[in-house]
Amino acid sequence: MPSTITYNSSGIKTSSAIELVKWPMHSSIDEGIGQTTPNNKVFAVQTTRITPNNTLRGSSSPYQAFNLGLHVGDCPEQVNENRRYLQSLLPINAQIQWLNQVHGNEVVELSTISPEPITADAVITREKNICLAIMTADCLPILLASKSGDEVAAIHGGWRPLSANIIQNTMAKMKTPVKDLYAWLGPCISKSVFEVGSEVKAQFVEQCESFKSAFIATSEGKYLADLHKIAEIQLNVSGIKQISALAECTYSNTDKYYSYRKNSVTGRMATLICPL
Repeated sequence: MPSTITYNSSGIKTSSAIELVKWPMHSSIDEGIGQTTPNNKVFAVQTTRITPNNTLRGSSSPYQAFNLGLHVGDCPEQVNENRRYLQSLLPINAQIQWLNQVHGNEVVELSTISPEPITADAVITREKNICLAIMTADCLPILLASKSGDEVAAIHGGWRPLSANIIQNTMAKMKTPVKDLYAWLGPCISKSVFEVGSEVKAQFVEQCESFKSAFIATSEGKYLADLHKIAEIQLNVSGIKQISALAECTYSNTDKYYSYRKNSVTGRMATLICPL
Protein backbone atom coordinates (compact mmCIF):
# COMPACT_ATOMS: atom_id res chain seq x y z
CA MET A 1 0.00 0.00 0.00
CA PRO A 2 1.19 3.59 -0.61
CA SER A 3 2.79 5.61 2.15
CA THR A 4 0.54 7.85 4.20
CA ILE A 5 1.32 11.56 4.16
CA THR A 6 0.64 13.11 7.55
CA TYR A 7 2.16 16.57 7.71
CA ASN A 8 -1.01 18.59 8.06
CA SER A 9 1.03 21.65 9.07
CA SER A 10 1.51 22.15 5.33
CA GLY A 11 -2.20 21.76 4.67
CA ILE A 12 -1.94 18.15 3.43
CA LYS A 13 -4.49 15.61 4.57
CA THR A 14 -3.83 11.95 5.20
CA SER A 15 -4.52 9.75 2.17
CA SER A 16 -3.55 6.35 0.81
CA ALA A 17 -4.07 7.62 -2.74
CA ILE A 18 -0.83 9.59 -2.94
CA GLU A 19 2.81 8.95 -2.10
CA LEU A 20 5.49 11.47 -1.35
CA VAL A 21 8.24 11.51 -3.96
CA LYS A 22 11.37 10.19 -2.26
CA TRP A 23 14.35 12.33 -3.25
CA PRO A 24 16.68 14.88 -1.63
CA MET A 25 14.11 17.65 -2.09
CA HIS A 26 12.10 16.03 0.71
CA SER A 27 14.10 16.24 3.89
CA SER A 28 12.95 13.31 6.01
CA ILE A 29 11.22 10.03 5.26
CA ASP A 30 10.44 7.36 7.83
CA GLU A 31 10.15 4.12 5.86
CA GLY A 32 8.69 2.23 8.80
CA ILE A 33 5.47 4.13 9.23
CA GLY A 34 5.33 6.11 6.01
CA GLN A 35 5.40 9.47 7.77
CA THR A 36 7.29 12.38 6.28
CA THR A 37 8.68 15.70 7.37
CA PRO A 38 8.12 18.23 4.59
CA ASN A 39 10.92 20.10 2.89
CA ASN A 40 9.79 23.74 2.90
CA LYS A 41 11.05 24.31 -0.64
CA VAL A 42 9.29 21.81 -2.91
CA PHE A 43 6.20 19.61 -2.67
CA ALA A 44 6.16 16.55 -4.93
CA VAL A 45 3.83 13.53 -4.95
CA GLN A 46 2.63 10.74 -7.17
CA THR A 47 -0.84 9.24 -7.16
CA THR A 48 -1.88 5.62 -7.43
CA ARG A 49 -5.06 4.01 -8.74
CA ILE A 50 -6.21 3.18 -5.20
CA THR A 51 -9.33 4.90 -3.86
CA PRO A 52 -8.31 7.32 -1.08
CA ASN A 53 -9.25 5.83 2.30
CA ASN A 54 -12.68 4.79 0.98
CA THR A 55 -13.75 8.44 1.12
CA LEU A 56 -14.53 8.55 -2.60
CA ARG A 57 -16.85 6.32 -4.57
CA GLY A 58 -14.12 6.16 -7.18
CA SER A 59 -14.38 5.59 -10.91
CA SER A 60 -16.12 2.45 -12.10
CA SER A 61 -14.55 -0.45 -13.99
CA PRO A 62 -12.30 -0.46 -16.00
CA TYR A 63 -11.04 2.85 -14.59
CA GLN A 64 -11.40 2.11 -10.94
CA ALA A 65 -10.63 3.75 -8.76
CA PHE A 66 -8.64 7.03 -8.58
CA ASN A 67 -8.53 7.91 -12.27
CA LEU A 68 -7.45 11.49 -12.99
CA GLY A 69 -7.63 11.43 -16.80
CA LEU A 70 -10.55 13.17 -18.49
CA HIS A 71 -9.52 11.92 -21.95
CA VAL A 72 -9.82 8.15 -21.42
CA GLY A 73 -13.60 7.65 -21.59
CA ASP A 74 -14.34 7.72 -17.87
CA CYS A 75 -17.33 9.61 -16.47
CA PRO A 76 -16.25 13.30 -16.44
CA GLU A 77 -18.18 14.02 -13.24
CA GLN A 78 -16.33 11.27 -11.39
CA VAL A 79 -12.92 12.29 -12.75
CA ASN A 80 -13.56 15.87 -11.70
CA GLU A 81 -14.56 14.66 -8.25
CA ASN A 82 -11.28 12.73 -8.07
CA ARG A 83 -9.39 15.84 -9.15
CA ARG A 84 -11.15 17.96 -6.54
CA TYR A 85 -10.18 15.45 -3.90
CA LEU A 86 -6.56 15.57 -5.05
CA GLN A 87 -6.67 19.35 -4.93
CA SER A 88 -7.88 19.17 -1.33
CA LEU A 89 -4.74 17.22 -0.37
CA LEU A 90 -2.32 19.85 -1.65
CA PRO A 91 -0.60 22.56 0.38
CA ILE A 92 -2.83 25.54 1.07
CA ASN A 93 -3.03 27.93 -1.93
CA ALA A 94 -1.45 25.45 -4.36
CA GLN A 95 -3.38 25.04 -7.62
CA ILE A 96 -2.94 22.24 -10.17
CA GLN A 97 -2.09 22.94 -13.80
CA TRP A 98 -3.21 20.07 -16.05
CA LEU A 99 -1.73 19.40 -19.48
CA ASN A 100 -3.01 18.10 -22.79
CA GLN A 101 -0.15 15.68 -23.45
CA VAL A 102 0.44 14.76 -27.10
CA HIS A 103 3.68 12.69 -26.92
CA GLY A 104 5.64 15.57 -28.40
CA ASN A 105 8.56 17.68 -27.19
CA GLU A 106 6.88 21.01 -26.49
CA VAL A 107 7.91 22.69 -23.23
CA VAL A 108 5.86 25.47 -21.62
CA GLU A 109 7.07 27.98 -19.02
CA LEU A 110 4.20 28.78 -16.68
CA SER A 111 3.77 31.92 -14.57
CA THR A 112 0.00 31.77 -14.03
CA ILE A 113 -2.55 28.97 -13.84
CA SER A 114 -4.61 28.36 -16.97
CA PRO A 115 -8.17 27.13 -16.37
CA GLU A 116 -7.83 24.95 -19.48
CA PRO A 117 -5.24 22.21 -20.04
CA ILE A 118 -2.10 23.45 -21.80
CA THR A 119 -0.91 21.44 -24.79
CA ALA A 120 2.64 20.36 -23.96
CA ASP A 121 4.60 17.38 -22.65
CA ALA A 122 6.76 19.31 -20.21
CA VAL A 123 6.17 22.36 -18.06
CA ILE A 124 8.38 24.63 -15.96
CA THR A 125 7.47 27.12 -13.25
CA ARG A 126 9.30 29.48 -10.93
CA GLU A 127 6.11 30.62 -9.21
CA LYS A 128 5.16 29.46 -5.74
CA ASN A 129 1.99 27.41 -5.36
CA ILE A 130 1.68 26.49 -9.05
CA CYS A 131 1.45 22.69 -8.98
CA LEU A 132 2.56 21.05 -12.22
CA ALA A 133 0.87 17.75 -13.12
CA ILE A 134 1.97 15.00 -15.50
CA MET A 135 -0.41 12.09 -16.22
CA THR A 136 0.91 8.61 -16.99
CA ALA A 137 -0.12 4.97 -17.39
CA ASP A 138 3.18 3.30 -18.40
CA CYS A 139 5.09 6.37 -19.59
CA LEU A 140 7.84 7.73 -17.35
CA PRO A 141 7.09 10.75 -15.13
CA ILE A 142 10.19 12.90 -14.63
CA LEU A 143 10.59 15.72 -12.12
CA LEU A 144 13.36 18.32 -11.99
CA ALA A 145 13.96 20.80 -9.18
CA SER A 146 16.61 23.33 -8.34
CA LYS A 147 18.52 22.86 -5.10
CA SER A 148 17.03 26.12 -3.87
CA GLY A 149 13.52 24.97 -4.75
CA ASP A 150 12.71 28.10 -6.72
CA GLU A 151 12.42 26.38 -10.11
CA VAL A 152 10.75 23.06 -10.94
CA ALA A 153 9.74 21.10 -14.01
CA ALA A 154 7.54 18.11 -14.79
CA ILE A 155 8.15 15.98 -17.90
CA HIS A 156 6.05 13.34 -19.65
CA GLY A 157 8.70 10.78 -20.56
CA GLY A 158 7.13 8.43 -23.05
CA TRP A 159 9.54 6.97 -25.60
CA ARG A 160 8.41 9.42 -28.26
CA PRO A 161 9.03 12.57 -26.17
CA LEU A 162 12.33 11.10 -24.96
CA SER A 163 13.46 10.36 -28.52
CA ALA A 164 12.49 13.92 -29.44
CA ASN A 165 14.75 15.32 -26.67
CA ILE A 166 12.04 16.46 -24.27
CA ILE A 167 14.55 16.41 -21.37
CA GLN A 168 17.09 18.56 -23.20
CA ASN A 169 14.37 20.94 -24.38
CA THR A 170 13.18 21.36 -20.80
CA MET A 171 16.65 21.98 -19.40
CA ALA A 172 17.37 24.52 -22.14
CA LYS A 173 14.53 26.67 -20.78
CA MET A 174 15.47 26.32 -17.12
CA LYS A 175 17.57 29.03 -15.48
CA THR A 176 19.11 26.85 -12.77
CA PRO A 177 22.74 25.75 -13.33
CA VAL A 178 22.86 22.05 -14.15
CA LYS A 179 25.01 21.29 -11.09
CA ASP A 180 22.16 22.53 -8.88
CA LEU A 181 19.41 20.40 -10.43
CA TYR A 182 17.91 17.25 -8.90
CA ALA A 183 15.98 14.71 -10.97
CA TRP A 184 13.44 12.04 -10.04
CA LEU A 185 12.23 9.20 -12.26
CA GLY A 186 8.91 7.65 -11.35
CA PRO A 187 7.13 4.33 -11.94
CA CYS A 188 6.69 3.25 -15.55
CA ILE A 189 6.54 0.12 -17.67
CA SER A 190 9.76 -1.73 -16.91
CA LYS A 191 12.54 -3.10 -19.09
CA SER A 192 11.33 -6.65 -18.42
CA VAL A 193 8.06 -6.18 -20.34
CA PHE A 194 8.33 -3.07 -22.54
CA GLU A 195 8.83 -4.60 -25.98
CA VAL A 196 9.40 -2.23 -28.92
CA GLY A 197 10.38 -2.54 -32.55
CA SER A 198 13.82 -2.02 -34.06
CA GLU A 199 12.72 1.38 -35.35
CA VAL A 200 12.36 2.63 -31.77
CA LYS A 201 15.86 1.51 -30.86
CA ALA A 202 17.19 3.09 -34.06
CA GLN A 203 15.74 6.49 -33.17
CA PHE A 204 17.83 6.56 -30.00
CA VAL A 205 21.00 4.86 -31.19
CA GLU A 206 21.23 7.20 -34.17
CA GLN A 207 21.52 10.03 -31.63
CA CYS A 208 24.06 8.33 -29.36
CA GLU A 209 25.69 4.88 -29.22
CA SER A 210 25.25 4.87 -25.44
CA PHE A 211 21.56 4.08 -25.90
CA LYS A 212 22.42 0.55 -27.03
CA SER A 213 22.70 -0.35 -23.35
CA ALA A 214 19.00 0.50 -22.86
CA PHE A 215 17.78 -2.17 -25.31
CA ILE A 216 17.91 -5.97 -25.09
CA ALA A 217 17.08 -8.07 -28.14
CA THR A 218 14.27 -10.59 -27.65
CA SER A 219 13.40 -11.81 -31.14
CA GLU A 220 13.82 -10.75 -34.73
CA GLY A 221 13.40 -6.99 -34.80
CA LYS A 222 12.09 -6.77 -31.22
CA TYR A 223 13.76 -5.31 -28.13
CA LEU A 224 13.02 -4.73 -24.47
CA ALA A 225 13.42 -1.02 -23.79
CA ASP A 226 14.48 0.54 -20.48
CA LEU A 227 12.87 3.97 -20.11
CA HIS A 228 14.69 4.64 -16.83
CA LYS A 229 18.04 3.91 -18.48
CA ILE A 230 17.22 6.10 -21.47
CA ALA A 231 16.29 9.01 -19.20
CA GLU A 232 19.37 8.50 -17.02
CA ILE A 233 21.65 8.60 -20.07
CA GLN A 234 20.01 11.81 -21.29
CA LEU A 235 20.19 13.41 -17.86
CA ASN A 236 23.83 12.45 -17.43
CA VAL A 237 24.78 13.73 -20.86
CA SER A 238 23.06 16.99 -19.97
CA GLY A 239 25.08 17.20 -16.77
CA ILE A 240 22.57 16.09 -14.15
CA LYS A 241 24.13 13.52 -11.82
CA GLN A 242 21.79 13.79 -8.82
CA ILE A 243 19.09 11.33 -9.88
CA SER A 244 16.61 9.47 -7.66
CA ALA A 245 14.25 6.81 -8.97
CA LEU A 246 11.29 4.63 -8.02
CA ALA A 247 11.75 1.62 -10.29
CA GLU A 248 8.30 0.08 -9.92
CA CYS A 249 6.69 -1.46 -12.98
CA THR A 250 3.23 -0.19 -13.87
CA TYR A 251 2.53 -3.14 -16.18
CA SER A 252 3.40 -5.73 -13.54
CA ASN A 253 1.68 -3.97 -10.64
CA THR A 254 -1.82 -3.08 -11.81
CA ASP A 255 -3.26 -3.38 -8.32
CA LYS A 256 -1.43 -0.12 -7.64
CA TYR A 257 -0.89 1.51 -11.03
CA TYR A 258 -2.70 1.98 -14.32
CA SER A 259 -1.09 0.35 -17.37
CA TYR A 260 -2.11 1.27 -20.90
CA ARG A 261 0.02 -1.50 -22.41
CA LYS A 262 -1.76 -4.15 -20.31
CA ASN A 263 -5.29 -2.63 -20.31
CA SER A 264 -5.70 -0.24 -23.21
CA VAL A 265 -8.91 1.16 -21.72
CA THR A 266 -7.70 2.39 -18.35
CA GLY A 267 -7.16 5.44 -16.14
CA ARG A 268 -4.24 7.73 -15.47
CA MET A 269 -2.07 8.53 -12.45
CA ALA A 270 -0.62 11.96 -11.85
CA THR A 271 2.80 13.11 -10.69
CA LEU A 272 2.83 16.61 -9.23
CA ILE A 273 5.46 19.14 -8.20
CA CYS A 274 5.08 22.59 -6.68
CA PRO A 275 7.46 25.25 -5.35
CA LEU A 276 6.40 26.32 -1.87
